[in-house]
Amino acid sequence: MTHTSGQGHGPGPAHAKGLEDRLTGIAGLESVHERMAEWRSGAAQNLAPVHVHAMLVGLKRLDAINMAYGAAAGDGALEEVAARASHYAAQELDAPWVLVRAGGGRFLLVANVACSRERWQLLADQLADILARPIAVPSGLIRLSPRFALIRTLTGEAVESMLERLAHALQTASEQQGQRMVWADGEAILPGVPTAKLEADLLGAIDRDEIEILFQPQFSLADDRLTGAEALARWDHPELGRIGAGALFNLAERADHVGPLSRHIAQKALAAARDWPGNLRLSINVTPEDLAFDSYTRQMLDLVRESGFPLRRLTLEITEQSLIGDVAGAAQIMAEFSAQGIRIALDDFGAGFCNFRYLKVLPIHYIKLDRSMIEGITTDKRDLAVLRAIVAMAGALDLEVIAEGIETAEQRDAAAREHCLYYQGFLRAQPMSTALFDKLARTEQSRLA
Repeated sequence: MTHTSGQGHGPGPAHAKGLEDRLTGIAGLESVHERMAEWRSGAAQNLAPVHVHAMLVGLKRLDAINMAYGAAAGDGALEEVAARASHYAAQELDAPWVLVRAGGGRFLLVANVACSRERWQLLADQLADILARPIAVPSGLIRLSPRFALIRTLTGEAVESMLERLAHALQTASEQQGQRMVWADGEAILPGVPTAKLEADLLGAIDRDEIEILFQPQFSLADDRLTGAEALARWDHPELGRIGAGALFNLAERADHVGPLSRHIAQKALAAARDWPGNLRLSINVTPEDLAFDSYTRQMLDLVRESGFPLRRLTLEITEQSLIGDVAGAAQIMAEFSAQGIRIALDDFGAGFCNFRYLKVLPIHYIKLDRSMIEGITTDKRDLAVLRAIVAMAGALDLEVIAEGIETAEQRDAAAREHCLYYQGFLRAQPMSTALFDKLARTEQSRLA
């Protein structure tokens, strides 16, 4: 999976090490003041408006988890929440953002993004579902009950005012039974676009072939040549604007339509990749619902054969979250694909609990490092040591390592020195349309000819 990140005015989290929360590894509240000041300064220079949206997340059951499972489990849950929230923001927000820990079991996501009230709610709703999924800790699986306060700040509103209004709204949400979200004006959310309509819109978008496939290029760290691309889905909703893959699948899940959406994306990606030159690989993401579907292996193999894309050039990316329910069943599916020449990547490695048992029992070919495992390797000796250990372990298991989120030449050079083999990230290319990727692929082929 691809993530968007960066510094300054680019998309992504702030990483001021001096302000970093020791437990979760993300920034503290001071970073919100700094980032909003940067946005407003840049806007004044460029004569552009600032559109600050924020969501404050409170974890309602954290105290009960600490009592029942111990403080270590609670700390592990906080680390996982930080990783999931950062991962989601990087995937879904095409605008500058910062995620901070606001104390206790509270996290604050602030973005400089022009969007409707309904779209900000849709993003929060998807994040709430992600945070409510089971979290693996040494003592078992735990579940959290997140509550959200949402806000669209007023022009020139001070950070203190924003935080005060959010805190009051979150308190309201926590006190009301069954109320998961409120806006900071104290009113319960009255969405302008009902969920049922969004679900219907999505089904119509699939039927009308309105789901766009983008490709995130992947490169060799040895010589910087193009090696393939990961397929991503986007939907330009007529009212809400661009909706990323996470929100897409959230809507599909509610409409009991994950399977058709997943097959639609795979079919379009395979058709687009069929005429790629050379031996470029295509990577397609696999959802938990795919793995739970009895006929998934047969249907996927049929799609690949019908498309004409070579099985040996296909990679299926499976996240750790997809494996929690049934590791043995997932292993069997992976083995069936592998027997046909398809390669398997364990995606987002390092973003979650990192159950190293998966590396031993699953028939995988690649470890795909989450961007959180890369961003500190040029400045933090511990981050570099962790990367070095993971790559060494992968080598001992005959696994190849792909680094996500490479944004600087220094990160690329460090990943290459530590023997990662492939990378993707904004250093070389952002996600691009089918036509642009075709142009890139043919340009690269001509250069190497």
